[in-house]
Amino acid sequence: MSDSETIQLAKDLIARESVTPQDAGCQALLAERLGALGFDIEHLRFNEVDNLWARYGQQSPLFVFAGHTDVVPTGPLSEWSSPPFQPATREEMLYGRGAADMKSSIAAMITATERFLASGNTINGSIGFLITSDEEGPAVDGTVKVVELLQQRNEKIDWCLVGEPSSTAKVGDVIKNGRRGSLGGKLTVYGQQGHVAYPHLAQNPIHLTMPALAQLCAMEWDQGNEFFPPTTFQISNVHAGTGATNVIPGEIVVDFNFRFSTETTDAALMQKVTVVLDSFDFKYRIDWTLSGQPFLTPKGELVDAAMHAIQSVCGYSSELSTSGGTSDGRFIAPTGAQVLELGPVNATIHKVNECVNVNDLEKLTLIYEQILAELLS
Repeated sequence: MSDSETIQLAKDLIARESVTPQDAGCQALLAERLGALGFDIEHLRFNEVDNLWARYGQQSPLFVFAGHTDVVPTGPLSEWSSPPFQPATREEMLYGRGAADMKSSIAAMITATERFLASGNTINGSIGFLITSDEEGPAVDGTVKVVELLQQRNEKIDWCLVGEPSSTAKVGDVIKNGRRGSLGGKLTVYGQQGHVAYPHLAQNPIHLTMPALAQLCAMEWDQGNEFFPPTTFQISNVHAGTGATNVIPGEIVVDFNFRFSTETTDAALMQKVTVVLDSFDFKYRIDWTLSGQPFLTPKGELVDAAMHAIQSVCGYSSELSTSGGTSDGRFIAPTGAQVLELGPVNATIHKVNECVNVNDLEKLTLIYEQILAELLS
């Protein structure tokens, strides 16, 4: 059986070795397909990052497909059953780096748009594509920069569908209608280096810090709400010592992260941490990094359209969820846009032998096409 248009395009994209921040020609391929449909094409490069903004029509409302062409590194090539940038289909699964996260979603977006525009229906609005190669990396020269440019030009996104792999067991069973915020901290506590045999002549920052960390780990930050689980605090790295076993270190560095709900704010979390640390007798410094604010898209036109499409195509209802990590939706939602994430099953993302079910991709294409029809026809 020959490949569908979606599978063919997915394979073409997977074959391009676009490890962050490289795009490796993916966006040029997408621009060619969209240009042929009458989209206005803009290639936007910020530092080393390639971005694509394509728009069909000028009237509102504006529906945008958002995604990324960059992928994470492959890991050990010897552990792959086939080369990660040579797409292969085995037992109805398409294998390759980016198959699930998220080149197949982008392929489905393109072919769904081609089908929708070929239907001949009157389009009440505009369609946009916002594609970056900086989602898996620092995410500072990608979607956030394109959104800033659009805001400067007063181009307002009304609805945005991000193709991140949101599904859990079968395509469309979960829609992400929000994400938690992410606040990182780097805590440095200063002591005094010395010999372990003479602790009275030194000050061990590890010993000083542990009671404070224990208190932070035991704290309840909020209780969450009907859309978000409670805010979490997790320590990810602890660095101290010279490598010698007989030296008390002069400082300790602790990396931690909050994934926080709409029940609190980054400012409130920083203030609470500071209160705890100030209650201990040590000198410290803390550097904060806010990666994204929490956002939520309540039920409305976009949620309804996605739920109806999944029910129509797949025959089952979808669950709304805000779980998981961050996505580029965090840069789009603050503009006032309704934002959803809807894509294939996420069981193999970032793993060796990443794959996606080929039948799911045809369903995903039909879902995307129906969402377009419901919102813009």
